[in-house]
Order: sequence, then C-alpha cells, then structure tokens
Amino acid sequence: MASMASTTSTATVPPPPPPPSQGKREGDISDSFASLSGLNATPLADRYRQLKLSLVADHDEAQIVASWERLLDVLKEENDTIARLGPDVIPSLRFSHLDEDLQSQRSELKKRGVAVVRGVIPRDEARAYKDSIEQYVAENKDKTKGFPPENPQVYELYWSAAQLAARGHPNLVQTQKRLMQSLWHVSNPEAPVDINQPTMYADRLRIRLPGDARFALGPHQDGGSVERWEPQGYGLGKVYDEVFRGQWEEYNAWDAGKRAAAVCDLHSGLGACSVFRAFQGWLSISDVGPRQGTLLVYPLASLATVYTLLRPFFAAKRSVDAVSPTEFLSKENWQFTSGSAMNSDLQGATPGHGQEFPDGPDGHTLHPHLELARTMVHVPQVAPGDFVVWHCDGIHAVDKVHNGTSDSSVMYIPVSPLTEVNARYLVRQREAFLTGLPGPDFPGGKGESEHVNRPEASALGSEEARQAMGLAPFVAGKDASPGAQAITNKANAILGFP
Repeated sequence: MASMASTTSTATVPPPPPPPSQGKREGDISDSFASLSGLNATPLADRYRQLKLSLVADHDEAQIVASWERLLDVLKEENDTIARLGPDVIPSLRFSHLDEDLQSQRSELKKRGVAVVRGVIPRDEARAYKDSIEQYVAENKDKTKGFPPENPQVYELYWSAAQLAARGHPNLVQTQKRLMQSLWHVSNPEAPVDINQPTMYADRLRIRLPGDARFALGPHQDGGSVERWEPQGYGLGKVYDEVFRGQWEEYNAWDAGKRAAAVCDLHSGLGACSVFRAFQGWLSISDVGPRQGTLLVYPLASLATVYTLLRPFFAAKRSVDAVSPTEFLSKENWQFTSGSAMNSDLQGATPGHGQEFPDGPDGHTLHPHLELARTMVHVPQVAPGDFVVWHCDGIHAVDKVHNGTSDSSVMYIPVSPLTEVNARYLVRQREAFLTGLPGPDFPGGKGESEHVNRPEASALGSEEARQAMGLAPFVAGKDASPGAQAITNKANAILGFP
C-alpha cells in the first residue's frame, strides 16, 4: 500500500500507523438491525421511562396533546396523497440542470426529504463500476464476506477501486455540495459546521440477485434509535426540542448547526453510524425499478420524525381489534400517558441498532398513523449513474423480495458535511483505508487488508477527493461563516495538518 506521500497533495500527512485494533467483532449488515440479527424484543430499561417523564416534565401537557392531534390531522391528509401518487411523489432532478431543478423543486424536496438525481455519472462509466467490483470479488473470493454468508447480496467491501472512483468523482462531489447548500442551512453562524465541504464516509455495496428474499430490511431510520430521545444523544444539539414542547411546526429538520452537536451512536452498535450524514444515499450501478430489489421510502421526512418522537407518549384507549380501523386511528382514541401510566417503551428502538418500524407481537404496527403498508413507496426506475438521496431521518426499506430479472446493484454513498465529529472519524477512517480494514463504524476483522489489487491512496485523484478523505487539508471559502472557518481550522488540526 502506498504511503500518503504518493498522492499529489503538497501537505504533509503522518505516515500510516500499524493496523489499528478494531474494537468491534466481525459481522455484516444484519448486525445493524434487531430484526435482521434475530434479537427478541425485550422491554427497555426503566431509565427510559424516567427519561420520557423528564422530556415532558416542564412542558404543558395540554399543549403536547394539542400538537399530537394537529399532527394526526396532517398525517391523514398527507398519507392519502402519498398513496395516490406512489413513486411519482418522489422528486427527480437532472444533474445537467441541477441548480435549476433544485431551485424550482426546493419546497417539495424539503417536504419529501428524498430525491433521485439523474445522470450524475455517465451510464457506461457507472456500469463499468459493477464489472470492476465483480472482478475484485472474484480475485478475493475466499476473503470477501457478505450477507447472507451463503449467498452474499451486501458485501463487506469498502475500498475497491470502483468505490473510491465513485466517491471521488467530480460530478458526485459537486452534487453533494449543491444538495447541502440548497436544502440545508446553519441558523447560527457560529456553529462549527461547513455544509460547503463534503467529507467522505466509506460504506458497503450491494449486488442483489433476482429472487433474493434474505435482505428483507423493513422500514427503519438510521442514525441511532434511542439516541433521538436521550439528552446525551440528539439532545446535545437540541435537535428536537420544539417537538417535545408541543410546537412541532417550529421544528426545522434542515438546520445543520444543531445536528453538528448531536451524538447518534451512544451504544457502539455494529454498523451504527457515528457521523452526521445530511443525506443517506446510493449510486445505482444497474437498471432497477419498483419491486426489483430496490428502495422504498416514506416521503415525509420531517413529519415522520415528529410522529416517531411523540408516539411513545400516547396510547390507544381502545385496541385495533375492538373498533374499526378509522376509529382506532382517530385522535379521540388516543390519550397522553404520564405519571404512573408512563412505561419505558420507545416503539421500535433498540440500543445499538437502528430505529425500526415493525409490526408488533400481535401483528399490528407499532406506528399505526404512518400507515406504512400503503405509504412506503418505491423509488422510481433508476439507471446506472443515478444518485438517490434521502434525509438522514428518513424512513426507508428495501423490497422484501427481488422480483426482477437482473441484479439490483448500488454503492452506498452518503452526503456528509465538515464537523468536528466527522473530522475525528476521518482520522480513524484514514487509518483503516491505508491498512485495508473496515471503517471504524463497521464490524471488524481483517477486511480487505489481504485483498489483492486493493487500490493505493493515489487512486483518489482529485484534490477535493483527497480532502474529503482527510488526505489533504480542508480550505474554507472566502465567504465562510465564522463557524465554518473555525471548524475548517480545527478539522485540519485534528487531521494533523499545520
């Protein structure tokens, strides 16, 4: 493996250390989710009951109840719209007209929290990525792990030449920047975050074959689960304070300044993301459409989060078996729980795993007002080189069965701004890259450290790509806010640049 000096950057970077000791055991993507890893649902510890009581203790109960009832009214109307429109509800942007499309669809993009950006990388180039990956797997067949182990659909690969090329592609970097600049903002100019400088987050890839039913990941949110309620989690950034006060209409899901302070992995889960991803995303390297092993989303990112956060504080007066579905969902059937009636439930949340939206033990959904059976919609048809993104709080899933006739293949590539948490992660990820080990957030083991034809650091050709990987110093723009300039300086110091 080449040293840092093999890149064209003029900055001096410390030489790669010996392979870092991975604190996490070996595993795969199933370890990130309670449902895939086979965990049985068990009640949360009593401290979560106490936490719930503390979150609403100083707020007006009537105000919280009124906000819940307003939310249910809005959800009912919006769910009908989603069910009627299906995949057409998801905005599509053109890379060739990106600024124009972002401007004209900005309001809808922020409402939906999901988009397809078409033609980010030329079709033939993106399609060739898959050929390159398949060759890399074939060359390292006995060393490459995946899920499920007997017939991998999601590979534990992070450092293939194709992944490096895609993450650092000038078109993709430009798309990442414009998405953050157009849809996110920083309300406090002193907040230490720069949405003009993307950072790289090395994730896995998927080559899902026709007929697969094992990678059946149901509706979920990434970025932790219980952390959304915990004061040392998202509470550090006061991300959701308005929701717990009963003023959810004032909650802004797109304020990067608040997110920069949040901690989304308090429990060191295998595959639990510890960085701030403004968007999660994947780059398609195959043609894929609905029911062909693709993504489904609930296209109301902000409202979904508000409902998820408030749901643990309300219980049905009459069960779904006792009344009609309409009566069960009506706001008159739901009551606020407080005092001795409060329990520790955070529906679908399991420490160390993602937030899931499963059916309950009696077969009924735990989050009924989202009506996910009819509101989880497929991403529309995509082609190699299309980039699909969704808000970091967005509820998403994958087809339970791949009913297509060809593979459904993507590389997971999020959109992450420059923050202190992200810079500290880059230091550890840079070490993992140079030694071929999995990134710090992911299950441990040898990874690709013994793979043949693993690319060298020089494969990250552009200066922007090297910056995003922590191989070159970041440079704040001339009009950078005080907070953006401060985090640029701090990040460079963290990364070892003068």
